[in-house]
This record gives sequence, C-alpha cells and structure tokens, in this order.
Amino acid sequence: MIPFNLPSITDIEKKYIAEALATNKLCGDGSFTKKVGALFKDKLGVSPLLLTTSCTHALDMTAILADLKPGDEVIVPSYTFVSTVNAAVLRGAHPVFCDVESSTMNMDVSKVEALITEKTKAIYPVHYAGVSCDMDALLALGKKYNIAIIEDAAQAVGSTYKGKPCGTIGDMGCYSFHETKNYAMGEGGALIVKDPETFKRAEILREKGTDRSQFIRGEIDKYTWQSIGSSFLPSDVLAAMLYGQMERFEEIMDKRMSVWNRYHEAFADLEKAGKVIRPFIPDYTTHNAHMYYLILPTRKIRDTMITTLREEGVQSVFHYIPLHTSPMGQGFGYREGSLPVTEEYAGRLIRLPMWADLTDENVSYVIDKVTKYIQEA
Repeated sequence: MIPFNLPSITDIEKKYIAEALATNKLCGDGSFTKKVGALFKDKLGVSPLLLTTSCTHALDMTAILADLKPGDEVIVPSYTFVSTVNAAVLRGAHPVFCDVESSTMNMDVSKVEALITEKTKAIYPVHYAGVSCDMDALLALGKKYNIAIIEDAAQAVGSTYKGKPCGTIGDMGCYSFHETKNYAMGEGGALIVKDPETFKRAEILREKGTDRSQFIRGEIDKYTWQSIGSSFLPSDVLAAMLYGQMERFEEIMDKRMSVWNRYHEAFADLEKAGKVIRPFIPDYTTHNAHMYYLILPTRKIRDTMITTLREEGVQSVFHYIPLHTSPMGQGFGYREGSLPVTEEYAGRLIRLPMWADLTDENVSYVIDKVTKYIQEA
C-alpha cells in the first residue's frame, strides 16, 4: 500500500530530539523554540512567531484576541477543518458560511461583502492546499468595515501572496505542524500577530494569562496573573523536531514540488479531454505543494475511484465534509443546497498520495492507476 501521507523523518530530527532530552529542559520556550523562531525569520521572513500546541489552539487564541463574544458573527468557508469554526463558536460567535471558488476551493471573495452585517467581527480566510486567497480584496473589506482578517494558513507554510508569506498578511495568522503537514512536529502550530500590543496580549494568553515571558527575558523582576489564558506552549522536545524539519526546509519543499509537478504534468491530457479538473494556481500566489487533488465528473466516480485505488494498493482520500451540512452546521440553521459550489465540488474532489519521500516508482504507479481508472470510467 502506498500511504496517503508519511512524515519525512531523518537522523537530523532524531539528533535534535536527543539534544533536547539531554538538556533536561523539556517544557516550552526552551532553546529549540528560540531556534525555530530564528529559522522562520531567516528562511521565510516570518517574525515574531509564537509556537503553540496546535493550529487549533492558535486559532482559539485568535478568537480570544479578537474579543469575539456571544452574538458576534464571523465569515468562514464551509469547506475547511472544524478548528477554523470551533475557535469562534467556543467564544459564542455565530459562523456565517461563505461559498468557495470552484477554481481554487478557497473562499469566494466576491461573495463576502454581501455576508457582512453590523455583527460581523472577523473574516477567516483559509488558504486551501497552500494556495493563497485573494488577500488584497479581503484586506480592503477589513479596512472598510473595521473587521479583523485572520488567516488560517494551516496548509500554507512556505506559500506566498504577491511575495508575502501566507499567514503574515492579515491581522493574525495560524500555521499547523501536524504530522500531515509539510513540516511536522507531530502535534503543533504557530500564531503570528501583526499588531505589537496584540502580540503582547498573545504572549500573556499563551502563558496561562501571566507575564512569564517578560520575566524570562529579564524585563520584569517577577511575574503574575494578568488576564485569562491557558497553556498553549509546546514542549521544547517537539520544537527540536520542528527545528530539524525547518533546517531541511528547501529539501522537503523541492521533493514535494517534484511530486506535485509530475502529477500535474501527467494529468494534463485528461483535463484537456474534459475527464478531470486539475488544481489551479493564480498568478498572485506561489504554493508549497501541500496536496495534489483532482476534481472528477461525479461523486459516484470519485467514491468508486477511492475504493478501486485502495484495491490496487494506493491510499487516496476525499477531504472535508462541508461544515454547513454537518449536525453542528444544521444547528446554526444551514441546510444542504445553501452553498452549491462547495457541495458540488466537495463531492467530486479526491486527494492523491503526497509526501516528500515518495519514490519515482511510487509516483509512476499512482499516475498509471489513476489514469487507467479515469479512462475506463
């Protein structure tokens, strides 16, 4: 079986994990956490960066920092992971679901303004498959209506929008380092905050509501409880794992891009024949080869293809069930048919195996089996 995903682990990551263990400094904000921050600044121009226990927790922090309250509304795509929406719902806010573009599976920015009301407090764009949303249009709406723009860049580490790193363009941004992402620490994430005063609040929130970070830096002589908060710091052992991954940033990116490009070239003729739709990359963005997906003609063909490929030794998967069709989504008053593009394309999308250490033989095998199935279907 060719797995859908496998993290790329080498002796480099093992070495740094062993070093972290040897220091007896296992809790958060140790030496490797600081080294990760320095690498992000050096390689991606992302600074400052707060490592978190998950992207879910980074999103939870944004909802608190944006002061979301019961009765507030946030605009989100329905085609996303539940964490994007849970962050707002946990604060009592109401999700307002936006349809997606069929070309990118990103939030359809042209439909956002019509969803804005006097209750709208934030917009959460999701950079699906590491392909950026049209951020200029969203920033303009944020400025016009005084609404926070918070990027869910879980899949977009290393992607850019008009030369700027995804996750750094809105008021806040969130990354994921889950084992299914390009750069992994098992479970982990990061928060990026643009406004300096909000960043100070984020540091306190992340440290159980205390000013301990300032104390560690020697800025104050003792620390104490300042506001609500929780423990959002990952262990420095996990940070050591991520440090090894980020040292291999270019290697991992190049390997994934090679696989992505082989898929994309191989399925070009099928697209020309009208049998599939390949991913579309707008001119304003560079992507990070986070995933490779195809849009098939019908849900039935997609579902049968997943079963057929599994029988042939290839693990492929569908992606999100649109949130507005879920029991929770229906509890907010949504029904099937309310977001037609999301529902149609979610039912036809299939994701192929995508990881850095896929061999040429693996990729050729996947291409052959996919091509054969689609031609016969």
